[in-house]
Amino acid sequence: MTEHQHPGYADRKADHLKRLRRIEGQVRGLQRMVEEEQYCIDVLTQISAATKALQSVALGLLDEHLGHCVADAIHHGGPEADAKIREASDAIARLVRS
Repeated sequence: MTEHQHPGYADRKADHLKRLRRIEGQVRGLQRMVEEEQYCIDVLTQISAATKALQSVALGLLDEHLGHCVADAIHHGGPEADAKIREASDAIARLVRS
């Protein structure tokens, strides 16, 4: 990405920040649950919900990256296109492993 370009998620930045702040609140709630020694299964259920919420944000960002950054690199061709495809593939692999 060159300096003058915006990231693929720039148009939805406010939405992403709102979701991440909500997830941050979920994680603070998890801390409270552990501090209050709440039932294990209830804590695990909330951890699962927070994990799914983070995965959803990640998939949205990945989709925007593919549609913006990778598509733009492919349009221009050359070694940058190959690098962006490899970068996207590596990001997908990290998401699948998590």
